[in-house]
Amino acid sequence: MVKTVGVEFFCYHRDRPGSARLRDELLEAHWSYMDRFQAAMIARGPTLAGDGAPTGSVHIVDLPDPAAARAFAFDEPNYQAGAYRDVMLRRWRNRLGRTMWDFPGGREGGHRYVVLGLGAGSAADLAIPSGRDELIAYGPLLSDDGAAWLGTAALVRAPGPDAARAIVTPDRYAAIEVHNWQFGGRPS
Repeated sequence: MVKTVGVEFFCYHRDRPGSARLRDELLEAHWSYMDRFQAAMIARGPTLAGDGAPTGSVHIVDLPDPAAARAFAFDEPNYQAGAYRDVMLRRWRNRLGRTMWDFPGGREGGHRYVVLGLGAGSAADLAIPSGRDELIAYGPLLSDDGAAWLGTAALVRAPGPDAARAIVTPDRYAAIEVHNWQFGGRPS
């Protein structure tokens, strides 16, 4: 179980086109920065293109408040250097109550995805879906005050992107994004 010290946030830094070299140069600075938040980290890892090149970076982290979350997102070395084109930062609720390191499926084997259902209207998919054993992280995206539902974010092991997308109810969202994802952090 994750010990809550504050409020959980979902942070997705999307790469600026052509920033791969800059990200490579800043890899140690990025890891060192994230090491400072390891005790509060629920999940982390890069999103990837079909060829395995990074396209972004996902972090789910437990922080004291929205101001701390904004500092976390915008003080990150890749963001400061201009490697990211944008940042999606939303309050999040850990419906599984565990970290990615507690995922029973482990770090290896199978395809991993981040699924983002961007909200439209009333809340959807608040209950944990069937197939829980394939869920690495799952929860609603919320406004800063936690009062408004803005969507759903999940990390899932699935045979392919269509199976990953099926974790959310399609007609309840304005848009659904599915990105290849892998467990992050320093290599062992």
